[in-house]
Amino acid sequence: MDKLLIANRGEVAIRVARAAAELGIASVAVYASEDVESLHRQRADTSVALSGRGASAYLDIEQLVGLAKTHGCDGVHPGYGFLSENAQFAQAVVDAGLIFVGPAAETLALLGDKVRARELAVGCEIPVLAGTSNAVDEAGAAAFFESLPSGSQMLIKAVSGGGGRGMRVVRKGDEIGPAFERAASEALAAFGSAELYAEEFLPRARHVEVQIMGDGSGAVSHMWERECSVQRRHQKVLEIAPCPDIGESLRGDLLEAALRLGEAAGYRGLGTVEFLLDEAGSRFAFIEANARLQVEHTVTEEVTGVDLVCAQLQIAGGRTLAELGLTRDGVPRPRGFAIQTRINMETLQEDGSTRPAGGMLTAFDVPTGPGLRTDTYGYVGYTSSPAFDSLLAKVIVHSQSDNFSHAVRKCANALAETQIEGIPTNLQMLRRLLAMPAVAAHELHTQFLDENVAQLVEHVGDSMGSDAGSSVLAGAQMDSVDPLAVLDHGKSGQGTAATAPQALALVQEELPAGVAAVGAPMQGTIVSFDVSPGDAVYVGMQVLVMEAMKMEHVVYSEVSGVVQRLGVAQGDTVFEGHPLVYLEESEVAQAAQSDAVRQDLDHIRDDLQEVFDRKGAGADENRPQAVAKRRKTGHRTARENVADLCDAGSFVEYGSIVVAGQRRRRSMEDLIENTTGDGMVCGLGQVNGHLFDESRARAMVMSYDYMVLAGTQGIKNHEKKDRLFELAAKHRLPTVLFAEGGGGRPGDTDGSGVAGLDCWAFTYFARLSGLVPMVGITTGRCFAGNAVLLGCCDVIIATEGSNIGIGGPAMIEGGGLGIFKPEEVGPMDVQVPNGVVDIAVTDEADAVVVAKQYLSYFQGPVDEWEAPDPRELRYIVPQNRLRYYDMRDVVQGLADVGSVLEIRRHWGPGIITAFIRVEGKPLGVIANNPGHLSGAVDAQGADKGARFMQLCDAFDIPILTLCDCPGIMVGPESEKTALVRHAGRMFVVGSNIDVPLMTIVIRKGYGLGAQAMAGGSFHAPLFTVSWPTGEFGGMGLEGAVKLGYRKELQAIEDPDERKEAYDQMVADMYKRGKGVNMASHFELDEVIDPADSRKWIAAGLRSLPPPPRREGKKRPNVDTW
Repeated sequence: MDKLLIANRGEVAIRVARAAAELGIASVAVYASEDVESLHRQRADTSVALSGRGASAYLDIEQLVGLAKTHGCDGVHPGYGFLSENAQFAQAVVDAGLIFVGPAAETLALLGDKVRARELAVGCEIPVLAGTSNAVDEAGAAAFFESLPSGSQMLIKAVSGGGGRGMRVVRKGDEIGPAFERAASEALAAFGSAELYAEEFLPRARHVEVQIMGDGSGAVSHMWERECSVQRRHQKVLEIAPCPDIGESLRGDLLEAALRLGEAAGYRGLGTVEFLLDEAGSRFAFIEANARLQVEHTVTEEVTGVDLVCAQLQIAGGRTLAELGLTRDGVPRPRGFAIQTRINMETLQEDGSTRPAGGMLTAFDVPTGPGLRTDTYGYVGYTSSPAFDSLLAKVIVHSQSDNFSHAVRKCANALAETQIEGIPTNLQMLRRLLAMPAVAAHELHTQFLDENVAQLVEHVGDSMGSDAGSSVLAGAQMDSVDPLAVLDHGKSGQGTAATAPQALALVQEELPAGVAAVGAPMQGTIVSFDVSPGDAVYVGMQVLVMEAMKMEHVVYSEVSGVVQRLGVAQGDTVFEGHPLVYLEESEVAQAAQSDAVRQDLDHIRDDLQEVFDRKGAGADENRPQAVAKRRKTGHRTARENVADLCDAGSFVEYGSIVVAGQRRRRSMEDLIENTTGDGMVCGLGQVNGHLFDESRARAMVMSYDYMVLAGTQGIKNHEKKDRLFELAAKHRLPTVLFAEGGGGRPGDTDGSGVAGLDCWAFTYFARLSGLVPMVGITTGRCFAGNAVLLGCCDVIIATEGSNIGIGGPAMIEGGGLGIFKPEEVGPMDVQVPNGVVDIAVTDEADAVVVAKQYLSYFQGPVDEWEAPDPRELRYIVPQNRLRYYDMRDVVQGLADVGSVLEIRRHWGPGIITAFIRVEGKPLGVIANNPGHLSGAVDAQGADKGARFMQLCDAFDIPILTLCDCPGIMVGPESEKTALVRHAGRMFVVGSNIDVPLMTIVIRKGYGLGAQAMAGGSFHAPLFTVSWPTGEFGGMGLEGAVKLGYRKELQAIEDPDERKEAYDQMVADMYKRGKGVNMASHFELDEVIDPADSRKWIAAGLRSLPPPPRREGKKRPNVDTW
């Protein structure tokens, strides 16, 4: 190839001209009348004027081919956009005996037809999104939308072309008609074909593309991948190479899929195969292939060091990949990261929308230095044209570091150095974007800009050029034909305020009295009119449709009257404020409304009925057989439990119409009928709203639905949990989980992984520990993953007949461990005494009652309470110090009537743990049980007490300890339980809590055990007081006498005398250790009347300041044991 015609304009024409010069190829630039001052003319060896104006001049196939032949060119480079993917153009070039720098016409026809490209991907066993197999009309699109799972979104796309043109997202059925009309209109204008097809739309997906290169011989290589997830209206804003955080396995799958498709197409030249990754990163799907040079090729060049345009020209000239050293094993691995930002001439509105901008550049300084590159056609004095795209410059940075955040910082610095004045741009928006922590952390997806628009539009005026021209101008509009949003903006003075006097003259004219004009709300091109001269127009009536920024916008009249004349014609490009329709002002009633049939507000539209039907599929009344099975086993349904827990009418459900991820093996009808909700009923609700205000009654409520796939954990089930667990963490919502179910589900088919071990549900749920109260409830069978989630909860409530196990019978048998019935795995007579179950109840109704009571302690104080008769406390402990009494009677006597909820009663019996209220305020109680080892602290009791301290401390619930402890248990058998370590937990935890601790000694307060009950020291609590029955010592009295007076006792030979002396010594020591004597030495704060115990507790609680408001966790977590 000796001479090349560049059939394009702007920065891509400059880029191609430079590559041609490096290879010694002469270049010929072409330009429309608006581009007479364009920089690309100067960068080529020769420039030739095109007849025609605007984009249409660059779409004239016959003229372009003729100019190439006339000027002795032997090759034509189409750039990107315009005719770059036009098979007819490629064939015309070849038929003229010239080289087309790009794929063969047949390949362009194949990949340019999105439906055929999709079929090719399917044939290559590449995952695709659900979509139509052919072009569809509006009815076909509606039918496809109805076939999608309820809540899904649909994308209507042009069959031909790309770059975001002819695309509309449909979220609701009533949007189909307008979206179809606008997309067809855009597609016809851009690609000459109004054919559309429809496919599933994935919100919050990641957009990843693979750069491929082929030489036409069958050899195809990849140049790694790029991330293009940051988009606005399907137009890329930020491009990254390579993708920062996809695993090597997924990267390999994407690259291999792209290569298979390229090989199947017999690809020649440069191309891009584009994919979507779902939010979880577990599924990818082919969306399209772009058979051309991409705008973002720059980032690939930077990280690989390969000049893609030079390689493209050499392949077109007949070189093979092997000759270029670019076979698969020769492609350089990426070095560091590269980022490209697109600087567009536009203004950003407060609602996040953009308007094209224009004017003359009065300052234009771009960054330079190592790792910095700017591809642009801008220069000081350049005047924009509204006839072309708004892209002004591409700023590209390359960081050699493997830390992506370093590249982000370098890009932010480059944008900070960039200075552009005279034309408003999105520069400030890009600076704000790069400053967001989520960008450096690469928490990006296709909805990122939309979701963060509030942060990006703040101080939008900062990005405006200081000399942007008249305020009525919006600047240059998007090219109405070019399918790419990334083509450069025109550079001719024509079409600007200086050379388009019709725009300014009309804006400035003074209209006669009684005449008003409907002005253009933005700069754009007139698509169609809805009114003609003589038509009556009322305020708010649609009068015409404009196109701007590749979107069609309806223009409504702000005045009423009769159309006098039209100020513009279809196809005209106008500036903001340009008069469009002239009206003779008069009062015009909204006739359309007066003739309309008044809307029946009780009428249910078809689209709403569809939603009702889909929701109804999961309702109990529509599943009579499944409900009957639950009744037969004596269980309630998931929805009954949720309704019982939540205040009436307060529960709002998330994901009610989700179906199991088994679309590849089951029909949609089957999935709707049998898997609606995917085994999980979940949402937000209020609990105990009759006791607490809305801020304290909030709750996240989740229940596995055993009537759907036995409550197992599937793909969508996990996604629902992930979503709600994240919400619970973000908004600090107490979480209740009904966990009945069978664990993992192997039958789902809609994921692309192998084992699913990258599931986040367990991590997200476990992270809630210590942040929000977590209540687990189970009935029936709870195995595997369900049991693990249950085990992460602060409290486990289980009904009679429950079975809880890390593995169910199938897993046990599969591990070669024997064959068992479900009832034999983790029954209640095992899981209650071993401490797994905190509270055993009769049935689900009782479980809900207990769950409400448990949550109430974390919700705060109550206004109404009843005190027991405090005098009864005086008579609970016998005067005989050796006589047994029941410590639970003490707890009941201290607590408000009916307020005691004991936790883990049947495990660690030496310690009693319970929540109570005193004068309505919640309190945690830890008490020695004299009925077990006389109240001595053993290993289980220490664990039980220490964990309960953690739970209370995490949520700022004060702790009351009731001490009747002869010490820590001793003896060889005790040491076999690792008691040294377990007892140490009580000291470590008790000494490191900052929640108020109060201690009342009921009887024995001996040695280390008593100290453990008081946080390590009797002076550690807010107060340590004793009842008159209290007795104290550094160790048990009997042992202290035997150790301390051993010699004296040995000296007494007569056993009876020795026994008498021993008893007297014990009595003397008891007298010295009585509470009143301890208090006289101020080792106690006071000896009190037992009837005053509630008074002391209440006074202590009243003395406390409110707990500080916390943004995060107080403790890292609450120990599950």
